[in-house]
Amino acid sequence: MTKRRLTRGKLLAAAAPLAAAPLVGKITLDAQAQTGGHDHSSHGATRTPASHLDGAMGHAAMVGEAAPAVGGPNDLDTLLYPPPALPFRPGRVREFTLTATDTELEVAPGVFFPAWVYNGTAPGPVIRATEGDTLRVRFVNGGGHPHTIHFHGIHPSDMDGVFEIVETGDEFTYEFEARPAGFHLYHCHATPLKKHIHKGLYGAFIIDPKEPRPPAKELVMVMNGFDTDGDGENNFYTVNGRSFYYARYPIEVKRSELVRVYLANLTEFDLINSFHLHADFFRYQPTGTGDSWEYTDTVMQCQGQRGVLEVQFAGTGLHMFHAHQSEFAELGWMGFFDVID
Repeated sequence: MTKRRLTRGKLLAAAAPLAAAPLVGKITLDAQAQTGGHDHSSHGATRTPASHLDGAMGHAAMVGEAAPAVGGPNDLDTLLYPPPALPFRPGRVREFTLTATDTELEVAPGVFFPAWVYNGTAPGPVIRATEGDTLRVRFVNGGGHPHTIHFHGIHPSDMDGVFEIVETGDEFTYEFEARPAGFHLYHCHATPLKKHIHKGLYGAFIIDPKEPRPPAKELVMVMNGFDTDGDGENNFYTVNGRSFYYARYPIEVKRSELVRVYLANLTEFDLINSFHLHADFFRYQPTGTGDSWEYTDTVMQCQGQRGVLEVQFAGTGLHMFHAHQSEFAELGWMGFFDVID
């Protein structure tokens, strides 16, 4: 298959018919025409869509088969659904292994990005612990460049991932107490920092409080972008690494159940990113710490910012979410919750 780079301008041109035409499938055809028309129907079993997912959904909305996304319906489950929280237990050690490698990621149909990743994905795997756990993370550098892991949070300075540069073929073990409770990040801190983060070396880091949060359906969403033509501007914007993925495969939740979203922004080259929910409001707790909650339908985050959203949907049906920078939405950062009874 020919690998081609779809520029920011070309994709925006392909998206332009959304503003004028009732049939939004045109962007799928235009994008496939510019990327070689690659068919992903064989990449896994597809869920039979409900009737309200079929066909065009109107202005600036693509859903189900109309959305040009890579892969099958469960490909990103390990990034979307975090490991379960564990009750506090004194003396517990939580162990993880992260391996850095160089790989190509297909971020949109037929569009490949030369990435540097932890454990094969950008973002990397969700790391989760309970406050007071001893966290032990073995880092193996299997990539072609020196890397590190910098964890947000409180830890000894010699476990900070700034000076402990790990050369290709070497490894290093980070060990520290997990604190404070909240939603944090990890990412490479080798220079040039902008390149190492943009290439994909980052992930979500949850530290649960000793007094557990109320039970909820939990989701992790890491906002990111990809510059596929090397001009210092992102051509695609995504959540969890694939453009339009949650428009093609809406996230199923139940009406009135508590849905908790761990939202983080690791988008390089843009000052801010954002999350906007349609048809309902949510509570937002910055960094997942403290007692301060905002009640809103839109939040903004600069790079490295994160927070916890909690929502109980009042109605059923498709509830769109997307960046409230319209260009980001048209370049892939959009999706849906499919709320059922």
